Amino acid sequence: MIRARGTCEQSYGRRVSEDSLTLSNHAPTTGAPDVRAAVAELRRGGHRVSRSRHQVLDALYAAHAPVTAAEIAGGLGGRLPRSDEASVYRTLDLLERVGLVRHVHLGHGPGRYAPASAAERDYFVCERCGDVRAADPAALEPVRAAIASAFGWRVRFSHFPIAGLCPRCAEDDECSD
Repeated sequence: MIRARGTCEQSYGRRVSEDSLTLSNHAPTTGAPDVRAAVAELRRGGHRVSRSRHQVLDALYAAHAPVTAAEIAGGLGGRLPRSDEASVYRTLDLLERVGLVRHVHLGHGPGRYAPASAAERDYFVCERCGDVRAADPAALEPVRAAIASAFGWRVRFSHFPIAGLCPRCAEDDECSD
């Protein structure tokens, strides 16, 4: 997790301290397709690959969606060995700094982590049922272009998702009117 320093503009021309913002690491990713490639990338960067680091990588690649540090430390519901949560956080921090992992915030609660890939992912989260869906960033280019045109902002949806109602909840919402 990257903590920004300095100040930034907030709406209405006020400035806020960036120390209060949690920003995603947008350094280049290594795009390791599996655990073996991620381990090789760590070693190539001069990093030791301890058993706990290997366990974190195993958990990230075994998960089918972004997971929390607590889920990793808990062994993904019994699928993997349990580990120390502080070690998991330290490992995730290293993996993010070297471009092997990205984190995302899917609503309230802790950040979630997933292996980084050459193609970043954008996310949608349902405000009602909590369903999370990854989206191809290219499909959201028209949305980014419209925001840039209207407001001058270049936006990403990989760190904080687009929130709303999933198709099922939106349909249920229409039926209850």
